[in-house]
Amino acid sequence: MTRRSGVLIGEAAALYGLAPSAVRWWEQQGLLGPPAREGGKRLYDDTDLRRIGLAYLCCVVGRMPLDQAAVVTSGKATRDAWQHVVDAQLAQVGRQIARLEAARGYLRHTLACTDDDIAGNCPVLDAELTAHTPRGRFPGSDLLTAARTARGSTEGGPPRDENAAARPLCDESRVRCPGCRGPVTRSSRGRPRAYCSRACRQRAYRARHRE
Repeated sequence: MTRRSGVLIGEAAALYGLAPSAVRWWEQQGLLGPPAREGGKRLYDDTDLRRIGLAYLCCVVGRMPLDQAAVVTSGKATRDAWQHVVDAQLAQVGRQIARLEAARGYLRHTLACTDDDIAGNCPVLDAELTAHTPRGRFPGSDLLTAARTARGSTEGGPPRDENAAARPLCDESRVRCPGCRGPVTRSSRGRPRAYCSRACRQRAYRARHRE
């Protein structure tokens, strides 16, 4: 029997703990070029596997949007072009880290509070509200006055949707898998799916338990 010069899509996906659908999705989005075919089936050689790994690093580890990751992984962009994309994502990650560090610092501060009811008794809560919430737009005012001022500042503008905050930021049909960044298909029954496949869910579970 003639030995294949590459591996099939299931084997290529399994190498990185992905579902074959994720590899197909990345191909559709331009992150991967079309591989060779044998008997109508995709066949991935060593370079193809390295490119899939690079897509994994950009999308899953580097948290890059698909269109930006495609600039890095497709092999079609100049060095200056893909380095510009990586630099922009690095800056974005830096901003996310700063926000997370601020969140950790505040939560640690909250744990140090000695009051039973933070909302009712904490003597430093007002300062925290001014520093970390939009309440700080009205310095020097007590909470009641600040609330009345905030309400008055919106009069004359477009009507506010009281339920806007309760709605998701995007349509459920556009939810992306946190593992491979591919689309998550809606399920007609049961709870909404968080991952596109069992492979992505298991990989995320293993990653959490390694931390």
